[in-house]
Amino acid sequence: MMTALQDLKNFDPANAQVNLWTVKGPSGQAAQSPTYSGHWVETTPGVDQALKEAFAADSARIEEVLDYSLLAQNNEASALHIQADETHSGTLIAEIAAEVASKKARTVKHLQNSKFYVAKFIAGDQIVYGVRKTDTGWRTKKAASVRNLYFADEQLALDERPHFELSRTFDFFILGDDILILDKGHFETVLRHKAEQREDFAALRAEPEFLAVFVSIDPLVAYIGDNKIQLRRACAIHSKGHYRDPIFMEQLRNNQAEYGFTIEFDDQGRIVATPETCAQIMKALLDHRLKSGFSSLIYDVQDTTPVNV
Repeated sequence: MMTALQDLKNFDPANAQVNLWTVKGPSGQAAQSPTYSGHWVETTPGVDQALKEAFAADSARIEEVLDYSLLAQNNEASALHIQADETHSGTLIAEIAAEVASKKARTVKHLQNSKFYVAKFIAGDQIVYGVRKTDTGWRTKKAASVRNLYFADEQLALDERPHFELSRTFDFFILGDDILILDKGHFETVLRHKAEQREDFAALRAEPEFLAVFVSIDPLVAYIGDNKIQLRRACAIHSKGHYRDPIFMEQLRNNQAEYGFTIEFDDQGRIVATPETCAQIMKALLDHRLKSGFSSLIYDVQDTTPVNV
């Protein structure tokens, strides 16, 4: 992880060539690799310089790197790390591999409704990709609903040229086998991680071992819905698999009251899910309510990392 950060900091964007791509997608069936459609755009030295400054600013502010997980969150001074081969980044990179004539943006329609853009920073045999999700200003609907103005010589005037906004930050960087993530939500949208979470949740709902610990999972399914945070939590429950551990489930039944839970169980020891207790059930199966060994206070945590002692 730290090697990836060091590689990012060692890369000198000021002396790199910059190629800008606008990309539409991801599209295609959720169970398949996503499809992207990209066009490269000729840019002025001013645009290139702005992209380089965004790269340098993002690189400078990252002080630590955390492992990407479904529930992990970073802050303004940290990034999440994931191996590129765990994502669909290879499909994206293949789409924007070469600035050939057939892929050049020649009309405004090639840019409008792009879901994100990618700045390719090239220095010798090194390439770093800076990816940023576009805002609503890139949408045809937004462009049709407003008139652009500019202020000069103490007056406002109309500017009828198509307008697109360039962010001062990137959402994530792809460098070799590594991805450093600054905006987790945008990363998951661009590389369609949420679609994979939906698939994983469907697999969880069909798993006999999971079904066996409930009288009915219907209230839990309704509670999770398509909410991205709850989907992440459900996938983390699937990954941790505490529900498969009879000892864990017995401890949950015997000790839940001590931890402030009011989860109901039937005579066979199965969880009786209700709308009122679904949040508790999720927290319990994630093992996210813990007691301090120092203060004996009980805390809710966002994620857990086992410590070897």
